[in-house]
Amino acid sequence: MPNLLANETSPYLLQHLDNPVDWFPWGPEALERARADDRPILLSVGYSACHWCHVMEHESFEDPATAAIMNEHYVNIKVDREERPDIDSIYMSAVQQMTGHGGWPMTVFITPGGAPFYGGTYYPPEPRHGLPSFRQILLAVAEAWRERRADVDQSAEHMAEALRQSGELRAPAGTLDTSILDRAFRSLASRFDSAWGGMAGAPKFPQPLTLEFLLRTWKRTGNADAMRFLDMTLRRMAAGGMYDHVGGGFARYSVDAHWLVPHFEKMLYDNALLARLYTHAWQATGDDAHRAVADDVLAWVTREMTSPEGGFYSALDADSEGEEGKFYVWTPGEIDSIVGAEDGALVRAYYGVTEAGNFEGHNILHAWRSMDEVAAGQGVSVERLQDALDRARPRLYEERAKRVWPGRDDKVLTSWNAMMLHAFAEAARAFESHEYRRIAVTSAEFLVGRLRTEDGRLARTYKDSCAKIPGFLEDHALLAEALVAVYETTWDERWLREARTLADQVLQSFWDEEQGVFFDTAADAEPLVIRPRDLFDNATPSGNSAAVNALLRLAELVGDERYSRSARQVLESLADTMARVPAGFGHLLSALDFHLATPTEVAFVGTPGEADTDALLRVVGRAYLPNTVAALRRVDGGGDEELIPLLRGRTAREGRATAYVCERFACQQPVTEPAALAAQLGLRSA
Repeated sequence: MPNLLANETSPYLLQHLDNPVDWFPWGPEALERARADDRPILLSVGYSACHWCHVMEHESFEDPATAAIMNEHYVNIKVDREERPDIDSIYMSAVQQMTGHGGWPMTVFITPGGAPFYGGTYYPPEPRHGLPSFRQILLAVAEAWRERRADVDQSAEHMAEALRQSGELRAPAGTLDTSILDRAFRSLASRFDSAWGGMAGAPKFPQPLTLEFLLRTWKRTGNADAMRFLDMTLRRMAAGGMYDHVGGGFARYSVDAHWLVPHFEKMLYDNALLARLYTHAWQATGDDAHRAVADDVLAWVTREMTSPEGGFYSALDADSEGEEGKFYVWTPGEIDSIVGAEDGALVRAYYGVTEAGNFEGHNILHAWRSMDEVAAGQGVSVERLQDALDRARPRLYEERAKRVWPGRDDKVLTSWNAMMLHAFAEAARAFESHEYRRIAVTSAEFLVGRLRTEDGRLARTYKDSCAKIPGFLEDHALLAEALVAVYETTWDERWLREARTLADQVLQSFWDEEQGVFFDTAADAEPLVIRPRDLFDNATPSGNSAAVNALLRLAELVGDERYSRSARQVLESLADTMARVPAGFGHLLSALDFHLATPTEVAFVGTPGEADTDALLRVVGRAYLPNTVAALRRVDGGGDEELIPLLRGRTAREGRATAYVCERFACQQPVTEPAALAAQLGLRSA
């Protein structure tokens, strides 16, 4: 008989509905049961694409004997960390303080009042590698709850206090200047892997937020090392096995230092941030190799990760048929049988396919050798090699599609969707793609229209026509950021108004005046053991850094001092910390770069779609101008001057599309020629 998870929409929770464990979702019913029965809560947190989460489910949660112990002694709660980042953040912090490390699946024992007193991550079914078995843990904790309750309560009280203190800022507010950016770059540079890119060591994560900061450092200072390292990292990642050379998109990370063997799960947020990064790299360098990767990632999202309503799905599992990576690997014989022996020899040479293989007797495709090198080694022209690869890829994809696919987490998360929306909007503008623009508008309409709770507030998650869980800081802030980008792609003021509404909600519901930063949960959110506040950028931007970026850009466009004042307070509150720990503040460092740059404002007057207007828009759209905001007033009078003060008094000169380049609303002479606009922006040419 299914447990109480049967009423949930999260694919991860639904994976556990037939477990013999009496699982509860997080909510009042479970917490009240624990209080009424005076039983501890066993909180298990994971996500659908997590390999070891599947392993622990199969080994322990599907085991009737283990489930019987859980049901006898505990109220068991299963949480999807992607739906409830607040719960995940609180208890992950506790586990890290208890054990010195964290990860998923996360297993935490908490009191009925929510205070954690013991925890860890994966536990095996039998003792191994120095770890006790899960059943040993279950019985030992149950005994402690019965026999040594005072000790348990004291431990829970101490941990709750430690969690409260960890959320408080201790460093005094710092002075904001470029020395913070320079210090952060030097710290990161000391950890660069000069041979393979990325940060030295393994496992190796893509860290797009840190790489964006490197690109900004190059733009601000002209530092050749910053560009060299960025370019090498982007090329190495795209050549390695972490990149799907058949279907597009990046896996979560590489288990080795060479980007070869991935942890095969594909996450929406990684690919959103990387698509933006490769787009920006193309804008900065004009290198079509970077554009090709961005296009490839967005094509994968369009093809495999987009719902009919316009939302983006969350993830693809690492596993299929119970094996990690089985969907993605190849043998030489498979390739030859699909593309033919003649082309097969070239394809195998380019992608490093051998009889021995590089992953459990199979091959992860990678492209470490250049086209010139492979063509010379095979005695063919580069054109012949390229023809073989172009023919092979769709055939390999078609054949691979006949395999058993990895599971897909098809819930829609607002913050992750916002990041992908942002990527499509910026790519639409940079590459002048009508299709990307269409996808961005459809996504934006879906998010602002359907991601609403019953009381009309922004929701966290959506599946099966059901939006639920009030949105967190990151949902509001990342969507506001993205909608500004949609405005700068479509010139439809609706999106700027929507962004401003979200920004106002951020200030009203999440601001902590005492600390000068934001909370992750709204003021009227469900009370937890602490009100969480995650200040560090991790795989995704923190809510605080996303809020600062959104508020700063909006302040430049709409002239609202409230936005810039709050953003500046966050930057000052975290100034010293981000200089000391730059790897944890990539997005916030980018915000500081924007704040210190005296951003450039460009006001256009014209008609999008007409040649003279598009020629001016192209100058800004194709260039890497991270500290520039843009607005457009239509010749026919469209363009809300009350909403966007930058547009006030702007007129077309001599009936031609016109651009005004400004700083703090003080403008240079208006121009009508692309070359003149490029010159005012410090670009080499139009």
